[in-house]
Amino acid sequence: MGSEAFIKQLQQVTRVPLAISGNFAMHSNLSQHARQQQTNEVFSAKWDRYQQSGEQQRLYDFQRDWYLKLYGFGSEDGLRAHLARCQVVFDAGSGLGYKAAWFADLAPHALVIGMDFSDAAQQAARNYAGRPNLFFIQGDIAATGFGDGSVDFASCDQVIMHTENPEQAFAELARIVNRVDGEVACYFYAKKALPRELLDDHFRRLCSGLERKQLWEMSEQLAELGRRLSALDVQFEAPDIPLLGIKGGRYDIQRFIYWNFLKCFWNEALGRETSIVTNFDWYSPSNARRFSEAEVHTLAEVNGLIGKFFHREEACYSGRFAHRPVAA
Repeated sequence: MGSEAFIKQLQQVTRVPLAISGNFAMHSNLSQHARQQQTNEVFSAKWDRYQQSGEQQRLYDFQRDWYLKLYGFGSEDGLRAHLARCQVVFDAGSGLGYKAAWFADLAPHALVIGMDFSDAAQQAARNYAGRPNLFFIQGDIAATGFGDGSVDFASCDQVIMHTENPEQAFAELARIVNRVDGEVACYFYAKKALPRELLDDHFRRLCSGLERKQLWEMSEQLAELGRRLSALDVQFEAPDIPLLGIKGGRYDIQRFIYWNFLKCFWNEALGRETSIVTNFDWYSPSNARRFSEAEVHTLAEVNGLIGKFFHREEACYSGRFAHRPVAA
């Protein structure tokens, strides 16, 4: 199909009129919730800075490989086969648009829509202007304006925690996905050890009142702390401390501090700027909800979804969910 046919399809998906300019449309860029608006603004700043980074491709390659693991596709061919039966694909919280563009390349027959509440949606549209089946909308993924069951695959990767009400956002994804064979792929931050949870919450409240320059400076300092701790290359055997949620075992000292006390992300392979942005991404947004595994399963259940695939690791839970079959 040409771009005009995809535009017509986009207009059928959306229940609200959109003024589409090229591959971009504005639905909403303002939230009535102060915390959500602050979160939108820091993500606009994050993606604006990272757009200038020379490390983007390394991160994108890493994230694509991780995505295949997080959602059980195994390989890019596995994802391509899944998307082959989809007519409408939704990247909820698309950031700079690289995953939406990936979906569009793997499924050139499908309409792919990326939506982000931050200004990154506009940058993504500029970055990926040459694909006739790919469109970006600036708007709230918790209030998409899409019709019921209008999406065949909704991907919400590393995003739902940053919405004002994750339960509402997940319910919206469940509403818009096809009830017959549609799927929601979603990632949730996992709750960490108690000291880390308490410090994360305290830092986030503190950061909400800081100037942007201070936030970037702190993020750089945390990345440097992570680098220096990693350089020590020290391992030790930690005891189990169940009341604090600290799991015993052999740890690298940087990872022990990272998982149990303080996020000080450092990854030599991804690069310094990516490490700084990752720390900024954690402490700067007011909205950054964490979940237990039981909470994730309950969220799916109350929305009438069942798990098609589920993945757990220290950092997160992720899975693909589909509507429960209707009894004959």
